Amino acid sequence: MSPRTERPQPEYVEWLLGQSMLRCARGLAHHYSGQSRMWMHPYAETRPRAASALASVWFTAYPASIVTAEGTSVLATLGSDSFWRALSTLGVQGVHMGPMKVSGGIRDRKHTPTVDGNFDRISFDIDPIYGTQDEFMTMCRVAAAHNSIVIDDVIPSHTGKGADFRLAELAYEDYPGLYHMVAIRDEDWPLLPDVLEGRHAVNLDPKTVDALRDKNYIVGQLSRVIFFEPGVKETDWSATDVVVGVDGVARRWVYLHYFKEGQPALNWLDPSFAAQQMIVGDALHSLDVLGARGLRLDANGFLGVEKRANGPAWSEGHPLSIVGNQIIAGMVRKAGGFSFQELNLTVDDIAAMSHGGADLSYDFITRPAYHHALLTGDTEFLRLMLHTMHDAKIDPASLIHAMQNHDELTLELVHFWTRHAKDTYTFGGQTWPGEVLREHIRDVMYEKLTGANAPYNQRFVTNGVACTTASVIAAALGFQDLDGLTDDDRAAIQKVHLLLVMYNAFQPGVFAISGWDLVGALPLPMSDVSELVADGDTRWIERGAYDLVSLNPDATLSSAGLPKARTLYGPVDEQLKHPESFASHLQRLLAVRQAYGIHRAHQLALPKVQHPALLVMVHDLPGGRGTQLTVLNFGPTPIDETFTLANVAPGPVVDMVKETLEGDLSENGELTIHLDGYEGLSLRIVSALPSMPPV
Repeated sequence: MSPRTERPQPEYVEWLLGQSMLRCARGLAHHYSGQSRMWMHPYAETRPRAASALASVWFTAYPASIVTAEGTSVLATLGSDSFWRALSTLGVQGVHMGPMKVSGGIRDRKHTPTVDGNFDRISFDIDPIYGTQDEFMTMCRVAAAHNSIVIDDVIPSHTGKGADFRLAELAYEDYPGLYHMVAIRDEDWPLLPDVLEGRHAVNLDPKTVDALRDKNYIVGQLSRVIFFEPGVKETDWSATDVVVGVDGVARRWVYLHYFKEGQPALNWLDPSFAAQQMIVGDALHSLDVLGARGLRLDANGFLGVEKRANGPAWSEGHPLSIVGNQIIAGMVRKAGGFSFQELNLTVDDIAAMSHGGADLSYDFITRPAYHHALLTGDTEFLRLMLHTMHDAKIDPASLIHAMQNHDELTLELVHFWTRHAKDTYTFGGQTWPGEVLREHIRDVMYEKLTGANAPYNQRFVTNGVACTTASVIAAALGFQDLDGLTDDDRAAIQKVHLLLVMYNAFQPGVFAISGWDLVGALPLPMSDVSELVADGDTRWIERGAYDLVSLNPDATLSSAGLPKARTLYGPVDEQLKHPESFASHLQRLLAVRQAYGIHRAHQLALPKVQHPALLVMVHDLPGGRGTQLTVLNFGPTPIDETFTLANVAPGPVVDMVKETLEGDLSENGELTIHLDGYEGLSLRIVSALPSMPPV
């Protein structure tokens, strides 16, 4: 154990206060109190369509992966004319940055690095590794000049172990109220394991957590352990070493962390209301100081936790999470911005937290399902999730339909794991309890995406698979060796990649695409990021560096030190010179999407079809432009099929991408289509009569 057994010096406490986010937030609040601007915007209800009207196509940046010109920062790159010319040409209207503020921790007077890709924030300041605050503000102005916006982040559920956590450990004023942390009486210290030399905390095993619960210290084990790994993280609770506070009292604290040990959870129901002050201050700083127009609320489903008489603590779908999100999102709307949530919970919880909370939600509902459709050539599970979404009255226009992001391809399937584990579902011609269906879907996807079938992808603990979009497609196509891909193989991957673009982009809502998608990035070999994956976080293989617009072709690393990924398509500026490239095809698809307002459409129906690989989504286009059909073949074999559209008036059928007349919808609503393997179509029926109301 390495205890901090001396009373802290006043100058050290003041040094910590100078870096405290809570103190900064309290200072910012004075600029808003009593000001009329906070009453100029509606804020009580979500406004998803107003949010997507600002920007319906997003580029999702991961700052650590961006290759810059020599001597240029990431933020200067993201604010450059060449960068924005390329994005504007593609049809991008917004950039979601990913976390860029100082993260990690503080030990004594030294800063320690981030443990989770800057998702362990300890300051409102921009991390110098990415640039300066002035460069961030310039980037926002350049984006506005290109009729685009910048979207930043707040993380309501936790922080890193920075000044605020260290002040809480020191029992300074109301800082312990920031966190879900409890001081353990010294007579119960024997229950706690020793902290290894050089560390400040130790994870507790389930037996210890149960003992502390029985002594009424903590709420006990949660329903699931995110990032579970034996011997590393077996529960969501850790204990500090001995810390002498500003009052001279020695304490050992036990604290909650849903994610990693270095990400202590905030307490959203403490008499100090310190967490609310800090997070709202962070949000207003991003909007009014930095110039962002929107904010992601990351991990926002973990704001409430309480003890239950039997079983694990109540920590997901908790009413306090709903209230907390309403506070944050309402304040963001009051300030003239919008927010979105990245919330991997049950469909019910996503729906509940959208009532007065974030304006938009990340589409975790169908994300695993459309990958399952690709891997199996069967859309049944995807259609099940689409119908589940509609049953919960979730409008697809309120969702962000995304390609790859910085996280693993999640296979948690939380909807079937917790609340609906015992519900009965029909799938594959038989009935399944939700928990058994979940395991079946996971087993199929793990088998096809990892191991001998796809050794370039890696499992990420029990959450899912670390992979890129290109490597998912390679696995679906049966390519076991990415080093041996031929030109024909690359073309096949590109075709499927565009099919997945059509699924996500040709439905209402926001379409988001990453830099890894745009360049066709492949996973990094584990050996290239051995230090980063040493703790089991295999997600680093999917975060390879990329040069989006040929700024530094000879670079082998990003400015943050990530190795450059191998790519199938190359920089966007070079791709746009070739009409058959991925970027050129994407540009044409997004132009059609924008011209017909597909992001503003209403989803009418998901017609029954015969072929297992076929998916049809029917949308009512805005402005009386007719009925649009997104018709997708998730399998390798051609499809010829006739299906019936109910309550859609007959009329000419137009291929919206090729701009050709393809026939007519018959009087009885029958439509015959032909699709090649992995082909997608966007069809418009130009009817004289209006279609039925949306589902």
